[in-house]
Amino acid sequence: MTDQELQALVEEISLTYFKRPFLHRAYFNKRLKTTGGRYHLKDHNIDINPKMADNRETLIGIIKHELVHYHLHMNGHSGKHNTVEFKRLLQQVGGSRYAPRVERNYKYEYQCSKCGQKYYRQRRIDTRRYVCSKCHGKLKLLTAK
Repeated sequence: MTDQELQALVEEISLTYFKRPFLHRAYFNKRLKTTGGRYHLKDHNIDINPKMADNRETLIGIIKHELVHYHLHMNGHSGKHNTVEFKRLLQQVGGSRYAPRVERNYKYEYQCSKCGQKYYRQRRIDTRRYVCSKCHGKLKLLTAK
């Protein structure tokens, strides 16, 4: 999906579910790693994690979520997640509350020998020095790619 196709999809969803036009830019941002999308308060643009475009239902849910921020802010309301207006509008349009976890390629996988908590790391850590953050148990290396 290209940025132009995303822009058209956002405009269509805005008119269909919110009955108001989306008058700003929507584009993919490769730098988003852990979030599904982001609404910018200053310029009112929306950027979307391109990894979310793999599943159309997920993408539509994220677009609805960001459009809730957009339309609340444009109407003078707070677009924060904890407000009643945000929760109500998000439920009305059927947007997703959270983005699904993005699969990342980690090189090392560690597990606590006491509580079983797993840790995924890009770099190798010294298991004699670092311990589990929950129970302070010893870590053991499970896999190294």
